[in-house]
Amino acid sequence: MTTRRTRPAPRPPEGTPPRAELARQARHVLADAVRIARWAAVDHGPDTAPRSGPGAAPAQERAAAALDLTPGQIRAGWDRARLAGLVELHGDTARPGWRLHAWDRDDSAVLRGWVALFDAWSLVHPAPEGVAPSAVAEVVEAVPQVLSLLQLSQGPVLVPALLDLLGQRVEELREERCEVPEDVPAAEAADAPAPAVDGLPALLDWALEGLAAVGALTLDPGTDERHATLTPLGNWAVWVKLEQICVAAQSPAGNIEQSAEDMLRGCARLTPGPARDEYRAWLAARTLSSAVGELLAVARGEDALLRGLAFEALRVVGAPAETEVRATVAEPSLRPYALLWLAEYEGADPDDAQEVLTREESTWLWVDTAAAVADHGESELLVRHLDSAVQGTVPALLDEVRAVGHPRTVQVLVALAAAHPDPALAKAVRRAAFQVHTGGS
Repeated sequence: MTTRRTRPAPRPPEGTPPRAELARQARHVLADAVRIARWAAVDHGPDTAPRSGPGAAPAQERAAAALDLTPGQIRAGWDRARLAGLVELHGDTARPGWRLHAWDRDDSAVLRGWVALFDAWSLVHPAPEGVAPSAVAEVVEAVPQVLSLLQLSQGPVLVPALLDLLGQRVEELREERCEVPEDVPAAEAADAPAPAVDGLPALLDWALEGLAAVGALTLDPGTDERHATLTPLGNWAVWVKLEQICVAAQSPAGNIEQSAEDMLRGCARLTPGPARDEYRAWLAARTLSSAVGELLAVARGEDALLRGLAFEALRVVGAPAETEVRATVAEPSLRPYALLWLAEYEGADPDDAQEVLTREESTWLWVDTAAAVADHGESELLVRHLDSAVQGTVPALLDEVRAVGHPRTVQVLVALAAAHPDPALAKAVRRAAFQVHTGGS
């Protein structure tokens, strides 16, 4: 643990702009999405949210008139706002996401929001018509190889070169999954030509345009051949994913004087023992009633990590918090946390406390915890989080996750698909994300 906590974070490639500049660029990319999210979720109300799909036209027209944008820009911006976690839908109500609240003051929240959009690029730009869904999935799976080449090249790369690489990667993926029939000799199978990749140029164009639409790269027609170049944001995002940066542990110094939200953020990277010490010090400087109220106010926010940490701090409070925690059982977003808190308070072993939750409540909590990991953790943690689901299989988990109606379901599934090393499982998760995003079954 000492080695991990003192290890310096990897440095980005030379020439990478400072985080403040990257955040400025991310704010520029998502400027329309932020305006639409604030209009829909803050200044107006649930009946004016510019939804996609049937019946959305009146709301889109009102938003377009108010914001001086076209209906098409409203639809695109609304999708971006949802995928970037700027706005969340709770039934028929649109609410601002925690990133929207932090947008103007927190560069990390801005960059995480943009990375969430970057991970969901294939949902932003419609795939070309007449192409098999399996071919689309193969290209989505092969695109990281294309991005790696662009990152390593440190400059423009001709589209034909990217097409060659994409074709090779798709064929490799097919070979990895291909099983030779028993009645076909191995020598004949080895000599057989690789299957043609139909529509690959159109799919590459779709992928490049989708990545350009989220600000990850630029496309230049060139004098002879088109070429693509990663933007500073795109270059940084690819490096982050390749290096799997570990965020350095935050110092606990000074947390006693902070608000509940800032104190919890300061404790987020501490191990449980030091974190409890910080909670005790912070609580000692306040009346318990005001401290419990502050912690529950943070728990009602949109940041799932802080929700979980708030209840960890309430465990340190103990009996004085019982009445107020019991009252939150009626609140859907807090109910699983409150039930677990009460079970442990009443003497249940923490390992057995999960038994007080229904299957639906356990699934909701699984998605909420996955959202916290996706927002603040490492991709490996998100993959390992699969093992904690109550469902015995991934298909069963995906079915119940789709049904539970958590507002962060799409973002969680997109992040899980981007992180998981199993191509077949990642494909299934990506399909589930698309179905939730489009309202399909």
